[in-house]
Amino acid sequence: MTQTLIIGSTVVDVVLDLSVLPRRGEDVNISASTNHIGGCAYNVFRTMRLFKSPALLCSPVGSGVYGTMVREHLEAEGIRPFVNLNAENGCCYCLVEPDGERTFLSHHGAEYLFSASWMKDVDFREIGSAYISGIEIEEVTGADIVDFVCEHPELELYFATSPRILQIPPKRLDRLFKRRDRNGNGPILHLNGYEARQFTHTGTVEDAAKSLGEITGNTVVITLGEQGCYYLTNRGTKGGFVSGYPARAVDTVGAGDAHCGALIAGLKAGMDIEDACLRANKIGAAVVGIHGAVLDELTFKF
Repeated sequence: MTQTLIIGSTVVDVVLDLSVLPRRGEDVNISASTNHIGGCAYNVFRTMRLFKSPALLCSPVGSGVYGTMVREHLEAEGIRPFVNLNAENGCCYCLVEPDGERTFLSHHGAEYLFSASWMKDVDFREIGSAYISGIEIEEVTGADIVDFVCEHPELELYFATSPRILQIPPKRLDRLFKRRDRNGNGPILHLNGYEARQFTHTGTVEDAAKSLGEITGNTVVITLGEQGCYYLTNRGTKGGFVSGYPARAVDTVGAGDAHCGALIAGLKAGMDIEDACLRANKIGAAVVGIHGAVLDELTFKF
């Protein structure tokens, strides 16, 4: 099986548990503060690793206290930082309410940068697909990511649009949606129901998936939290809802990333789209039930 090139961020999530989101000028006490390694790319990579799905993490590591934390964590896992930059890493403050819902306050730094020059030592004979996130596409070097994937049509593309989909420069988004691989397929899209309906101005996830599928000519997977997900396959030939799994919500940080990583691992292993979605739903529910964004080998029982 070929590798999936995972392009994007590895960050420190500063998770703050609180009883209610503060209003302007209000003082609110937190019940706990913990640090976890996260970031969309890292979360996807770690999930794929649990399934033994080969992946290469292209995630820059910068300087500063958060850069040091990321570097030490990666090295402890036996992961060599893809590139070290002389620029400070940011972090993500995750405000988690009692029902597990999260609100992000993000300070972006070196971890969101990209350069195609970093790929000079990558053996593309071993790479068959790539993952990208809309958060990085929005950033200053996002156009470079778009250029890179468009210059490599041999790669199947997985694109997680992210909650910031409406902030992505339209020309970049249009290029990604119209980008075709050598088999004539556009990117496989992964997004949640709110993002899909907001972007397509539709009332149902079925209509949203149809609208997106007509643009990309490929599979669309829309996550629906505890209700599972909806999928529409290549060129709309098959679609349906896949049931979710019950979960005791601890925090929802990284659940969508874990779902995406499990989905990619399943599809790469040759699973049917419905079976891949079912397993991804189970993984997403498991992540909702823990602190932090990724499962470890001790809790991974699938």
